[in-house]
Amino acid sequence: MSHVRADLDTAAQLGTLLRTRREGLTPAEMGLPTGRRRRTPGLRREEVAHLASISATYYALLEQGRARHPSPQVIDALATALGLVPSERAYLQALAGDGQTPPALAAPEELTPGVAELVARLDPHPTYVTGRRWDVLASNRAARTLWTDWPAVPERDRNLLLWMFTAPRAREVFVEWEKEAAAQLGRFRTAAARYLTDPSFAELIDRLHATGPEARTFWKRHDVVPLGGGTKRLRHPELGEIVLHHIVLQIAENPEQKLVTFAPELRDQARLAELILSQPTSSCGHD
Repeated sequence: MSHVRADLDTAAQLGTLLRTRREGLTPAEMGLPTGRRRRTPGLRREEVAHLASISATYYALLEQGRARHPSPQVIDALATALGLVPSERAYLQALAGDGQTPPALAAPEELTPGVAELVARLDPHPTYVTGRRWDVLASNRAARTLWTDWPAVPERDRNLLLWMFTAPRAREVFVEWEKEAAAQLGRFRTAAARYLTDPSFAELIDRLHATGPEARTFWKRHDVVPLGGGTKRLRHPELGEIVLHHIVLQIAENPEQKLVTFAPELRDQARLAELILSQPTSSCGHD
């Protein structure tokens, strides 16, 4: 497959991000004259270069993926010129190579001691832990009841993104599946920018592209979504549709590991507790 090589070229990704954001802006938004004849969607390259105080030639090279490792000053100027939000600015900095990219081969991921026990104790609040690639490292019974029985999934496939795009159940669970899937991929994109030389990330992105046109379409948008809490609407065959409020916590010893815990409404929490007590305990090692 040819997806990975193009998708993991930092200069190409940086150029695509610049182009998509440039095309999404209007001259009026940036205080520029509109003019009558504008064949280019959004801003012209020369206009962005002017706003960032860099040469139009150099900006064109950046957008074409032909200039690597622009200086932090140039990246900051471009981020300001394009009106990037903080998550997009951080992503642009990662693509530019700010000296913080991890080694090409990251060490095998292990769950921080004590975290699995904490996750189990949080029942009936659905809780799981994901690693740097969004692999599911731990989950409690409530999370397995609402999402899937993660330990029963082959280890190679035990990944939140793969499940989102390949499991028919995912489309049943998430009331707003398209919105949730696109946001999940947007959150993953920032992490992937820090591990572009890690073969495991390349493999995962390849597999995501192979899942179907939706993942490829979302990926091409270059949307960047910051980690954070929010609200999700899930449906369950016995509980019906429920609303969950969640927060995301990073593990101090390993910030790439993220603990996500959900708070159902009180009525749903009691019903979920009854449901998981009526089910057999999982034989996995996550409890």
